[in-house]
Amino acid sequence: MAGIGRLARFGFTLAATGPDPVALLRGLRLWDPDAQRPVDEEGALILEQLGRAADPDLALRQLHRICEREPGVIERLGADEDLRIRLLTVLGASSALGDQLAAQAGQWQVLGHTVPPRYEVHSGLADVPALRQGYQRGLLRIAAGDLADGVDVETTMAEITALADATLRAAYRIALGRVATRPRLAVIAMGKCGGDELNYVSDVDVIFVAAEDEDLSAATTVAAALMEICGHVAWPVDAALRPEGGRGPLVRTLASHLAYYKRWARTWEFQALLKARPVAGDSGLGKAWLAALQPLVWHAAERPEAVEDVRAMRRRIIDQVPRNEIEREIKRGPGGLRDIEFAVQLLQLVHGRGDESLRSGNSLRALRSLVAGGYVGRGDGEALSKAYRFLRNVEHRLQLQRLRRTHTVPADDGGAGTAALRWLARAMNYKREEPALGVGRSREGAGLDPVAAFRADWVTHAAEVRRLHAKLLYRPLLAAVARVPADGLSLRAEGARRRLELLGYADPAGALRHLEALTAGVSRTAAIQRTLLPVLLAEFADAPNPDAGLLAYRQVSDTMGSTPWYLRLLRDEGPVALRLARVLDSSRYLTDLLTRDPEALRLLADDTELALRIREPLCDGLAAAAARHPDPRAAVAAVRAMRRRELFRIGCADLLSGAGELAPARPVDVLEVGQGLADLTDATLGAALAVARQAAGAPPEFRFTIIGMGRLGGAELSYPSDADVLFVYEPAPGMRDDEANGVALAIAEQLRTLLSAPAPDPPLGVDADLRPEGRQGPLVRSLAAYQRYYATWSQIWEAQALLRARPVAGDADLAHRFTALIDPIRYPVDGLRREQITEIRRIKARVESERLPRGADPLTHTKLGRGGIADVEWTVQLWQLRHGHEIDALRSTRTLVALRAAHEADLVSVEDAEVLDTAWTLCSRVRNALTLIRGRAVDQLPRHGDELAGVARILAAGDPGEFLDEYLKTTRRARAAVERLFHA
Repeated sequence: MAGIGRLARFGFTLAATGPDPVALLRGLRLWDPDAQRPVDEEGALILEQLGRAADPDLALRQLHRICEREPGVIERLGADEDLRIRLLTVLGASSALGDQLAAQAGQWQVLGHTVPPRYEVHSGLADVPALRQGYQRGLLRIAAGDLADGVDVETTMAEITALADATLRAAYRIALGRVATRPRLAVIAMGKCGGDELNYVSDVDVIFVAAEDEDLSAATTVAAALMEICGHVAWPVDAALRPEGGRGPLVRTLASHLAYYKRWARTWEFQALLKARPVAGDSGLGKAWLAALQPLVWHAAERPEAVEDVRAMRRRIIDQVPRNEIEREIKRGPGGLRDIEFAVQLLQLVHGRGDESLRSGNSLRALRSLVAGGYVGRGDGEALSKAYRFLRNVEHRLQLQRLRRTHTVPADDGGAGTAALRWLARAMNYKREEPALGVGRSREGAGLDPVAAFRADWVTHAAEVRRLHAKLLYRPLLAAVARVPADGLSLRAEGARRRLELLGYADPAGALRHLEALTAGVSRTAAIQRTLLPVLLAEFADAPNPDAGLLAYRQVSDTMGSTPWYLRLLRDEGPVALRLARVLDSSRYLTDLLTRDPEALRLLADDTELALRIREPLCDGLAAAAARHPDPRAAVAAVRAMRRRELFRIGCADLLSGAGELAPARPVDVLEVGQGLADLTDATLGAALAVARQAAGAPPEFRFTIIGMGRLGGAELSYPSDADVLFVYEPAPGMRDDEANGVALAIAEQLRTLLSAPAPDPPLGVDADLRPEGRQGPLVRSLAAYQRYYATWSQIWEAQALLRARPVAGDADLAHRFTALIDPIRYPVDGLRREQITEIRRIKARVESERLPRGADPLTHTKLGRGGIADVEWTVQLWQLRHGHEIDALRSTRTLVALRAAHEADLVSVEDAEVLDTAWTLCSRVRNALTLIRGRAVDQLPRHGDELAGVARILAAGDPGEFLDEYLKTTRRARAAVERLFHA
């Protein structure tokens, strides 16, 4: 660096080989080496501009070569700022264009032309050499505007494409001179040329179309000549996108094209036609060809395999990239241009069937239309647009250097690759802020290392493209939209009404009013609703009552209409829209929860959010929520709000587990649902108990525990189940019995009141009717009182009820001692006496006759019907009472666990155990499904109608009639087993 002195400040270097910058500048009379400064003011201006070039040394060498032939260039550069900036910027960014300028005297002067670059190619160019020179002049001017004038990349691509169009038309005119008879031939631009987005160096994809068979011979000669001419002039013309590719004829008639695309074309061929544009030859024929194929293009997405075909093609392209280049490939690699193009094109194919505004062959214009139409979020569209522009600029700079086709960023290898990377960063205008030059034309990364600044932006854009590509290309909603016929995408009144009738809506007029209310106006909300509703209407149509699903969606949308993330979530996030449709058209219970807590909708976006929470985190979370509020009512309100959210989580996981591709990654079964509801109830009781203790003024030493009974104790809850409990307390040391009883009663009553008080959140009924003496007995008892009662007054039904007793909240030591107290009662040492067995059978018979609701069908009542839940539970509980003292495995509060233990102890055969297990599981699932459908506790399975169909759908059981037959068969077999086993 010492040999060039102050020139180093301008970015010049002294290489071991190659010309000496000092000598070159002295020869150009720009630098005084003795004074170490420019020779004059004009020289200083030229030096400063050379210093701003991507490669100052290259720019200087090329300038010196030009000046050797034309010494007057320096004087022009000193006097003309625009020319100086354009010429020196081009010379420093492209060795190929520099060579071209040095070889062709006077060509640099075209940088002062003001007519559009495409006019450099015109009809007056009579032969191939003249056409080649015209093309080179046009490309030079486009590059100068791009590099030096700040022309944006979209305009640059359009200019390159316009120059290519002019070249194709000129080549076509020359080619016509090679045939005696002028054929009717149209040249169709495809690919980037068709989309007005050509690179500097790229094949130009075309398809040739002849009018009739008699045109084919001459048309083929003209087409081959055009390809030859363009190859000599500018770039190869590639006709591989034609039907049958390289194996097919170069030219086909319009009729032949139409027959091929109707019968044989694959999805990628229709995808390619998105960019088709007549460019040369017979314009009328080209337009007729395009008009004939457009209907086929806009129905291609309706093929069952279409969406997956596009996705698979993108994966194949990535697989073809060499492994050592994949992270540096800005076109085909992950996070590259192809990711953006494929996402945009798939959205066009699917949504463009019903929205003609999306039918652009240009990626950026199509992306803007997708954003305007509500198909892509504004933030996502802006990110993709910025990334596309950035990556296209990188591609252009890479290609300009040597005018070679490349899409691979140089490797940062510490040698030539690093030098090339530094050149690329400077060509992209990443320049360190230098005191001698000022900020100049620098942009991002001023003051930073240019390579580091470039890489930081590149990594950011690529990561965002990868994320959005996955989000858009693999959007489940996309495949669902593709399944909707094109005529179903329009929501115009008459067409929409006919479609509603075809879909099976009972009240098409009412449904149409909902659609009009949801899509009225020109707001973005209405636009997004128009993209969602065609799919949702089809989803609702699969439900037994489509009208109810649409009404529920209208209600939720009215509630959420002003929430900015609501519709974006439905459109963008995984399967949310389709899951929401299933929830709304299947479950009044979940719809009610959602309208009270719209934020819960976010749970549908992520499978991890549909995973059931386990007991400990629930207890901690609800306790923390209560602790944030000093007022008891506010504290329990917070607990109930969290419980409402968890009920929605559990219900959605349950409902969606039978929904095929909408199911969470880990579906849940009826046992997990029961456990999840029990864990939630335990946590709710625990948090409310802490609040109630504080409100009742219970001293810390006062022990109080809650024992779960019934379905809570068995962890077999349904959604609206009350919490069956016993309240147990133990006085604090020195506390009088009456005082202790008063405190315990205050705690219990406060807890029950707070959890059942009217509120927007579902109540939790706390039922203590299974306590000693039932409703006539005291609500709370001390442990000693329980001990006295069970030792003296306990009846066999109470021993049976205690089989499900399980500590759920409160003092653990007291709960443990209570459990030890009741074990000899529920698992009597000598089993049951004959008269006790007879009493249990009598009670069961009485329950069946008295508690079965009047008019209920005993064959389809899930709880008390024949072969239903109670039949199985009474049978299992009888075994537990008779043998629990000797078989430890029977000592479970859960029905199926005890049933399996009974089988392992040879109390029941494997066949009978399987029959009972199947019946209990099916009846429990049906009972839960009925509750989800109606929104309240229901035990009766209807024999026909929407509710039967709804249950079959939730259980993924197929035809409702066949499902009912299977239910009756299952319970009939269970009833037969119970009659044998329970009375044995």
